[in-house]
Amino acid sequence: MGKLTGKVAVVTGASKGIGAAIAQELAKDGASVIVNYASSAQGAEAVVAKIEAAGGKAKAVRADVSKPAEAQQLIDAAVSGFGRIDILVNNAAVYEFLPLQQITEAHFDRMFNLNVRGLVFATQAAAGAMGDEGGSIINIGSMASLTPPPGGVVYSATKGALDVITKSLAGELGPKKILVNAVLPGPVETEGAQSMADWDQFKTMLVPRTPLGRVGQPRDIATVVSFLASEDAGWITGQIIAAAGGLS
Repeated sequence: MGKLTGKVAVVTGASKGIGAAIAQELAKDGASVIVNYASSAQGAEAVVAKIEAAGGKAKAVRADVSKPAEAQQLIDAAVSGFGRIDILVNNAAVYEFLPLQQITEAHFDRMFNLNVRGLVFATQAAAGAMGDEGGSIINIGSMASLTPPPGGVVYSATKGALDVITKSLAGELGPKKILVNAVLPGPVETEGAQSMADWDQFKTMLVPRTPLGRVGQPRDIATVVSFLASEDAGWITGQIIAAAGGLS
């Protein structure tokens, strides 16, 4: 039996990258997983196929969690599909870096709507559906909240909000036995990162500042999330945990 056997997890934005790795890791450790996506049905189904091929249980569910009604439908799908929800991983996010003079309302709203609004309403729905045994909510933040880069004012602000929300909800939901923590990746080699025009320059700048001497891989984040979702982390809540190879 895995450490998450019998648990049901929802991972938002799980069709690729860090979210896909988290979904697969939770399934490997025994959880039944809802693989959420907003637009990439093919990617989500590919993640489900990998989980099932490895002997796990998963279902792909489309929902745009920036819309409260769809966030609720996502959690309802987990309960109807697997009977309960124990774990929510708020991974869905967008990022874009712009200098101050190029910031538009659309840029601002796009990131806050998903990165902050989506997190809050997905958490609201999940916390309302968790039973008397409680559960675990894990928010995927970014080192950008601790060391905000130039050009990242809006993105970094969304991730700073995530840190504050994590601490606030840990206090509010603790009496309900719901743990709330955040994991802050540094640079991680995902499909999205590799498509960035300045990815190689970004790595060249950050690797020398990383004591472990490399950028992260998606599973580096996924294993931390799986630990936080397990009973081994039952005395941990309200924590902002950097998973970035020592990057500062």
